[in-house]
Amino acid sequence: MTAPDPGDAVPSEGSSSETSSDSPGVAGAPRSASLPPPRWGFGAFLLVEFVLLASAALIGAILSRSSGPGEDVSVRNVLIGTIMPTLIAASTALVITKVRGNGPLADLNLSWRWDDVKLGLKLGMVGLVLTSVGAWVWTEIVGERNARSAISALVEDKPMSVQAAVVMFLYLWLLGPICEEVIYRGLLWSATERLEWRKEKWGRIAAFALSTAVFAVSHLEPLRTSLLLLISVPIGLARLITGRLLGSIVAHQMNNFLPAVAILLTALGIAEA
Repeated sequence: MTAPDPGDAVPSEGSSSETSSDSPGVAGAPRSASLPPPRWGFGAFLLVEFVLLASAALIGAILSRSSGPGEDVSVRNVLIGTIMPTLIAASTALVITKVRGNGPLADLNLSWRWDDVKLGLKLGMVGLVLTSVGAWVWTEIVGERNARSAISALVEDKPMSVQAAVVMFLYLWLLGPICEEVIYRGLLWSATERLEWRKEKWGRIAAFALSTAVFAVSHLEPLRTSLLLLISVPIGLARLITGRLLGSIVAHQMNNFLPAVAILLTALGIAEA
């Protein structure tokens, strides 16, 4: 009898066919032959990316028609205009893994491990340093106005209500990173790893490089693309080292914390953009 390919699927917790440990530094997740290979690949990622862009354009058009000129940013605009496109796209990715695969836990290597959380926190701290230094250098090069992120530009000179500012803060810190990691270090990474040369170490390196580049470009902020590349490296390393998605989610959340606080204070009119 021919032995099943160990890279085809990921088992549920407690499976006896585990081939890797839970500790950081061991790339890959436990594997099992009991689950069939997923029936999705790069096409699924392209579909999710299309959903992200199309929903952002559609929702933006609807909001622009319903908001009067000079109207302050409202809770509705924060929830719908900023959060919904990414949430819709990430939900689409999860549905794809459920309908055409074994579900997000297996297909995206998503499982709870304290070691992954600890590594994510450490790499997130590295990301915070890179973000702070990189943002300062980039501001000196291109000027303060050109260095702003799209969300920073949104809240500048437009004080929000407390509720809207808190919603924005929680999205940037917690929910947004989860959604983006599902799409880029989850769906795109897993599709890249499952190519024909997936058994070679270059499969993971290619997944790291491609997801890092696409993540930076997908923000559609050309002036900040190089800065986003720098910021996303520690986040991708968390996935590369552990082979699982949780570490990159935690690293992304940690990396976003201080920028989210800064935008919260700006939105409330407490600090300047």
